[in-house]
Amino acid sequence: MGQGEDVKTRPDPEVEIQERGEIFFFYRPKVEREEAHSPEDVQRLYIVLRAESGERPVEEKQDPHSGKEGSKKINNDDIGSSTQGGHGSQEVNIEKQPLLRFIVMGKKSLPDPAKKSLPYWGYVELVTTDIEDIKNALKGEEYDTATRGHRHKPAARALGEGVYRILRHNPKKRMHTHLVYKLELPPENKAKMEPQESQHRTTRLIKNPEQPGSPRFRGLQNKRRAAFPAHLQGQFGHRRFAAADPPDFLNYEGCEFLLIAASDDIEEELGLDLKAEECDQEEKSCSDLVRTFGEIGSAKPLFEGTWA
Repeated sequence: MGQGEDVKTRPDPEVEIQERGEIFFFYRPKVEREEAHSPEDVQRLYIVLRAESGERPVEEKQDPHSGKEGSKKINNDDIGSSTQGGHGSQEVNIEKQPLLRFIVMGKKSLPDPAKKSLPYWGYVELVTTDIEDIKNALKGEEYDTATRGHRHKPAARALGEGVYRILRHNPKKRMHTHLVYKLELPPENKAKMEPQESQHRTTRLIKNPEQPGSPRFRGLQNKRRAAFPAHLQGQFGHRRFAAADPPDFLNYEGCEFLLIAASDDIEEELGLDLKAEECDQEEKSCSDLVRTFGEIGSAKPLFEGTWA
């Protein structure tokens, strides 16, 4: 359905669009469960961002031979994995080639602006230009353990899809960045759970991999943290966090970030309205998620707004 349309609602919006693209949400039920009926049944919440255009058609990403992209070994549920964060660099024309980020959220929802919740931690698990890598990350798995015997990890299930923007806000004052998205599926009248709200905005901060974590957000092990190139790492200085500017920060595996709930009145505060195309839930062919990744697990949550 494409990357949607952004409409200025006043002549002087204080935002600059850094990146446009598609956003997809998935959840994975806990081991030995094929479906979830509540957040307690969920093992992981995933976000996939597919960058499609922006203020620069060419973005920088990690070298394709580094990190999980290079090893082709996907293990989404093991935060203690020994896989190193991505390093090196490669240029990708996002208007001509897929650029996909597979993101793992530390919680099973997104920050709720109505509740003034604490920041939510997440990290980039995989960055790739190969759609098959994302499909493999979403698949189920059979494996054996020494203590519990044979185990079954169910496939991830599609939870929502839409369009997103990464925005630079108040560029002439105290600049910060936002992730804004608008859902196309499930239909708004059927969405029953987070993150199936039709529209959402959060402030995004990138964590300095050379600074230690905090008692609240310990973060990844040192060997799994991103290895940013010097021109990106230099933007932190001695600070623990920095704005996600440019979005290239998100193109390195092991990139850690915080999402902070922001006002849900996007049009009023930002002077920008994000328009998404409508999709007939009876026609799965209208879903970019299904067309791109297939039905890895059941797509019922995507079209009907239910867990199971």
